[in-house]
Amino acid sequence: MNNFYRKYIKRILGFLIALVALIILSPLLLVVTVWLHFANKGAGAFFLQERPGYKGKIFKIIKYKTMNDNRDADGQLLPDGERLTRAGRFVRSTSIDELPQLLNVLKGDMAIIGPRPLRVDYLQLYSPEQARRHDVYPGITGWAQCHGRNGITWERKFELDVWYVDHCSFLTDVKVILLTIKKVLKRDGISQSGQETMEAFKGSKGVDK
Repeated sequence: MNNFYRKYIKRILGFLIALVALIILSPLLLVVTVWLHFANKGAGAFFLQERPGYKGKIFKIIKYKTMNDNRDADGQLLPDGERLTRAGRFVRSTSIDELPQLLNVLKGDMAIIGPRPLRVDYLQLYSPEQARRHDVYPGITGWAQCHGRNGITWERKFELDVWYVDHCSFLTDVKVILLTIKKVLKRDGISQSGQETMEAFKGSKGVDK
């Protein structure tokens, strides 16, 4: 039953949920788009970046852009904390920045629930076990997001991702949705302790690649 859910039902449900959500949330998305357009001072309201999806296939993720493109005297981007705008901080803390990914779900690049799609350059840093997170479609939210989000270590996050790969089911997905709602309302685990964003993954020490 779980395999049937993974192969067929999960995709159909995800498509329908994304479509209905986009229709209902369209007024909010329009307001946020205009707000970020001006808050980012010409840097645009959307952020597109290549990410690895199912089986490592590369696609372009779409999110709201929460930082401007301000640079120092040498032309280098300023640290994340200095580029994160007031509007961007609010959009991030409420997880509104993730909503444009509903378009990725409609396209079939992502699911509503699954391991978060990370940077392409992380692919070469995963251990074989960690790389199993790509055995399912990436999601807007996932098991790791509702069990710590950015407040846990990379290693713990990947352990939770792989757990989801092995236990993906309708009941698990319902639990993820309920826990995610709780996390969003509490604004819990948005960033790593002492930082505005999550520190980049540099590989796990003592783990064979």
